[in-house]
Amino acid sequence: MTISTAAVGKTYAPSTYAVGREKIREYAAAVGEANPLHHDLEHARDAGYRDLVAPPMFCVVYCGAALGPVMFDPEVGIDFRRLLHSAQEFRWGPLVVSGDEIETTFAVKEISERAGNGFYTFESVSKNQDGDTVCVGTWSNVVRGG
Repeated sequence: MTISTAAVGKTYAPSTYAVGREKIREYAAAVGEANPLHHDLEHARDAGYRDLVAPPMFCVVYCGAALGPVMFDPEVGIDFRRLLHSAQEFRWGPLVVSGDEIETTFAVKEISERAGNGFYTFESVSKNQDGDTVCVGTWSNVVRGG
């Protein structure tokens, strides 16, 4: 297996995601999140938020569109037949609420080869419309050798 490190340091064009109330509710229901901050607008407003609050892992939704160009970049060279998700790590900032517009940018942080396997690490930075960093993610994958 030949691994190219040419894409290390490459940054991709940002993607913007408009956070919707129903998407928050749908995501919360899908993952079994029962906290009324994610479902009940009146409850969220009574708690001091301007709208429904997205669960923290909703970041996978607003990062999704920005991740595609990274994963499918021929310069990165991922062989999807052998791809394994290995880890994720997130650091959150201010909570995301319905009505936010989240801009996410991805960068290739590391590509390496060990024991015939390819290791790929990407970093996402997501900011809201006020410029606040709402989430920084580290996305790690392994491509098994042949």
